[in-house]
Amino acid sequence: MINKILARCLAASIAVVGASAFAGDIVVIGNPAAAPLSKEQVADLYLGRNQSLTLLDLPESSATRTDYYKKLTGKDPAQIKSMWSRLTFSGKGVPPKELPDSAAVKKAVAADPKAIGYIDKSEVDGTVKALQTIN
Repeated sequence: MINKILARCLAASIAVVGASAFAGDIVVIGNPAAAPLSKEQVADLYLGRNQSLTLLDLPESSATRTDYYKKLTGKDPAQIKSMWSRLTFSGKGVPPKELPDSAAVKKAVAADPKAIGYIDKSEVDGTVKALQTIN
């Protein structure tokens, strides 16, 4: 019985580690007419230091969102949420608009030349342009 439980735990651990080890690159996307952005420019936007573009976010439950903020800013989602709460309360910023999935982010970015979002690199197609790879 205990061996079965240990085997299941081990299998689950391997699956989690394997999934994160082979996770695809995350790219910041924009309208096909948009200019490329540096990683620093993207970080300034998603940290509320620059409000020149409309920001789009994946749901809080998204593993891509967690990975994105860790790689881009070194902060976890709770720290980002707290930062945006302060900026919003003080009237100094508007947090990214949360959309239900990467297809919705891609559709919104394709329709708005002033919008950026992030998705897995494998999902980029001709409707959007990869502006920066976050790794």
